[in-house]
Amino acid sequence: MYLTFKALHIISVVCWFAGLFYLPRIFVYYTERAKTEETKQVLQTMSFKLLKYITTPAAVATWVFGLILLIQNPYLFEEGWIHAKLTCVILLTVYHAYLIKYNHDVQLDAVKKSGKYFRIFNEIPTIILIIVVFLAVLKPF
Repeated sequence: MYLTFKALHIISVVCWFAGLFYLPRIFVYYTERAKTEETKQVLQTMSFKLLKYITTPAAVATWVFGLILLIQNPYLFEEGWIHAKLTCVILLTVYHAYLIKYNHDVQLDAVKKSGKYFRIFNEIPTIILIIVVFLAVLKPF
């Protein structure tokens, strides 16, 4: 069962990152290109559905399957890299919480951040992804 849970964990991570990468892009389009009510409504619907039906369920699944893997292999807690990886996952979860907040602002048409802010903000999960992959593959400590 371990490999099944590992596969489900990886699938969940991929789906979670799809949302983490795309939601800020929607926010960029919303702040810079949503000139009509129709465009605003389309982007509001896109961000709402992406967050509710893909990104958040994938985040929950990532946590659930990851915790199952840790329960099945508690010796992993003896390795330093897993603590660094879990720290990164916690940071991603905080990032996700910010996306929820910004999505709420989009839904209320009350976005106070610029497109440039969201472009920079969008780089955070990329950096964390690189770190997590290297930690999980190389297990450096």
